[in-house]
Amino acid sequence: MIALIRYSFAVVLHTQRYLAPLLLFTGLMGVLTVNGNGPLPPAYASSAGALFVASTWLTVALISLDSPAQRAIVVVSTGRSAKVLAGSIGTVLISCLALLVFGLFFPLWMGSYQVGPTDLLLGTVAQLTCALTGIAIGLPCSRLVFRRRGHALVAALALVMAALFTQGAPPVNRLLRLMATSPDSADLLAPATGMLAAALVLLAASAWITQYLTTRRE
Repeated sequence: MIALIRYSFAVVLHTQRYLAPLLLFTGLMGVLTVNGNGPLPPAYASSAGALFVASTWLTVALISLDSPAQRAIVVVSTGRSAKVLAGSIGTVLISCLALLVFGLFFPLWMGSYQVGPTDLLLGTVAQLTCALTGIAIGLPCSRLVFRRRGHALVAALALVMAALFTQGAPPVNRLLRLMATSPDSADLLAPATGMLAAALVLLAASAWITQYLTTRRE
């Protein structure tokens, strides 16, 4: 697994496919959190939303890096296509954790917020929830399922918009609405943890569906 993650990182760094989602994330962070003040939950809602969009794009970009022939070679080398998919998910997740740290502390550096341990914990849970959901959306919108990039792009945009703007839909819309309207991080920790659990279930289901469809095609 470590070798697969190292291979994925080497390929994505060489092709520079990470640049677009990285620039999108930092741009959204600069627009949404600079010069803020007051309670932190609304600021961390912005960080989580930015990471949600960036993680979806990053997942699609990384999963779609290898051509069918290259992927076949990697699968034969590792022995199982499920292991290759798990390695790709691990690579995206590690990348998202690095962005999560930036999203956690950038608002504190650029704004004037009232910060406490509970705020930092909430920010971590919220961003991790949105990152997992973004990965879950990106997996079936990759080359593994959609051979045509246009179809994959339309599917990804539709799912991202639905997750962001469908009122009350867990985990993303529900969580971001709660954080945008409540200043008390302690009160938000319980529902945020519930949304994190929902995101984990969603990612597991998405990985299973993607692997199933990939196996049928291969």
